[in-house]
Amino acid sequence: MGQAPSTTFSSNHPSTSLPAAHTPVDAQGSGLVPPPGCPMHNPDQPSSRPPSPKLPPSSAGQCPIPHDQRSAYLSSSPSPPPTTTSSASLNPNNMMPALPQTAHDSQLAPLSTDRTTSSIPRGSDEGGNWEYPSPQQFYNALMRKGWETPEESVEMMVLIHNFLNEEAWAEVRKWEKRVTGDAQIELARFQGRPQDYSPKARIHMLLSSVFPSRFHNAPPFDRHDWLIRRPSTSEEVRYVIDYYSAPDDADGNPVFHLDVRPALDSPSAIKERVVVAAERAWRAVTGAEKGEGEV
Repeated sequence: MGQAPSTTFSSNHPSTSLPAAHTPVDAQGSGLVPPPGCPMHNPDQPSSRPPSPKLPPSSAGQCPIPHDQRSAYLSSSPSPPPTTTSSASLNPNNMMPALPQTAHDSQLAPLSTDRTTSSIPRGSDEGGNWEYPSPQQFYNALMRKGWETPEESVEMMVLIHNFLNEEAWAEVRKWEKRVTGDAQIELARFQGRPQDYSPKARIHMLLSSVFPSRFHNAPPFDRHDWLIRRPSTSEEVRYVIDYYSAPDDADGNPVFHLDVRPALDSPSAIKERVVVAAERAWRAVTGAEKGEGEV
């Protein structure tokens, strides 16, 4: 998403594989799955590769990214564990250390230091929108986590990273529109929590052991918690985002599933979750199509 790639979500979620809330996102031709425990948001926690999910092909919107570097990424191997960072050196708005724009000692090829501005408003005194990391910063974060990654793969990984965040933001806006209408919202803070499976993900994995033919058994490869600020009321609402990977579609395009929803932190959030679940159940029973802008 240099400029955020456009995508059209499918209204048909795989009912036998993932929770109904999952939004399928087809990153056309990227050939890359973001490392589990996104390195840009979790600099100090070691990661392991996610198991390959067993999911049916999903028709979904597409992200225009070339499909020629899957083997390069999958052949990358963990290097010795990185050093840890004290909490005092982390930015409290994103729980990340300052990432240098200088080349890593082991780097063999130059990487761009250009950063892309997202469509996500920053909920702080700084104003403006959040900026995505440059390929150089992303590479340094990968190396910090102990991931040896070919330099030629990094730009594609950054595109997918940005793409998934833009799609997550689009889903957050759909939820928020139900409550705030067209009022402005902002992303105040966020944190990656890949080792902390959400209650919903845990329940889903538990059900997969009982009903393996109905429930997908692979855990999400990443989790983010986003704190959304509503400037009109100064209210802050936490959202949980589970990121799942899926097999390529029929055309060989990688597919991702996003499960975006407000955390059950307040009566109003619980109400919205119940109402949306009822709406989805009604569509499933009646065969009605999901309208534009509906969650």
